[in-house]
Amino acid sequence: MATRNFPRSESCIHLRDRAHSGRSVAFAIPTDFTAKGLLFSEGLLSLLPLLLAAGVMTLIEKRSFADYGMPLNEALGKRFWQGVPIGFIMLSLLLVLIAALHGFSVDGVGVGGATALSLGVLYFIGFIFVGMFEEFSFRGYMQSTLQSGIGFWPAAIILSIVFGAIHLGNSGEAKIGAFMAGCFGLVAAFALRRTGNIWYPIGMHASWDWGETYFYGTPDSGILAQGHFLNSSFRGPEWLTGGSVGPEGSWFVFLVMILWAIAIHFLFPAKPTAIAQTGTDTGKAFAARPEF
Repeated sequence: MATRNFPRSESCIHLRDRAHSGRSVAFAIPTDFTAKGLLFSEGLLSLLPLLLAAGVMTLIEKRSFADYGMPLNEALGKRFWQGVPIGFIMLSLLLVLIAALHGFSVDGVGVGGATALSLGVLYFIGFIFVGMFEEFSFRGYMQSTLQSGIGFWPAAIILSIVFGAIHLGNSGEAKIGAFMAGCFGLVAAFALRRTGNIWYPIGMHASWDWGETYFYGTPDSGILAQGHFLNSSFRGPEWLTGGSVGPEGSWFVFLVMILWAIAIHFLFPAKPTAIAQTGTDTGKAFAARPEF
């Protein structure tokens, strides 16, 4: 569920398609995606310029990062760590559903020992950068700016469509995977609406990507990483396995997204508050939620 644009080579993985007489179907999937490359591309080339530009805008607009939905005093705080487990749990649920129809299996450990620990940490930091970059871009600055003119949900829907569409730029991505990314954008917007800022969506975004890329070793938005904890394989039709996209291209993902939204609904019940208050800023308005 991430957009990655630095150059990478391609190799093939094989998914067994029962819909075609059990023959193996090879998909070209980029495989030179590494933890260090992720840190460089998402941290130095993507997130840092974004935060610098946003910092300039806070001076021009006389606003703060909290007004854009990302209060810096809550960075990697309670809301972030609340989001981390639900992202990983929902991904695991998706893989369990695929495995229940014999479409997914774990074939063993890919890397172990100190290497597994160091790679796990590096990938997690990298995917925090991914979550910050994508969530601040689409559920932070642009959301706060657009909603001031057309309202929260119209802005969230438009930005989720754009968020899904840009994933088509990933090698190995497919329309269903891009559509799923757009659906995730709506779930993340719902989490923003209920929690008041984007740190919870950043946490669940980071752990979902980390789980796909590193822990389970599956393709993520059409990209397969080097150095992952588990070796996994898929068998069956693309509607079940997601094909070259990875598990997020499975039709089961839509059920998982619905369950995800329901979980957020019960974890963070709507608490009506007064919006029309003197001095209420955009950051506070995110949390002012008299309705769904």
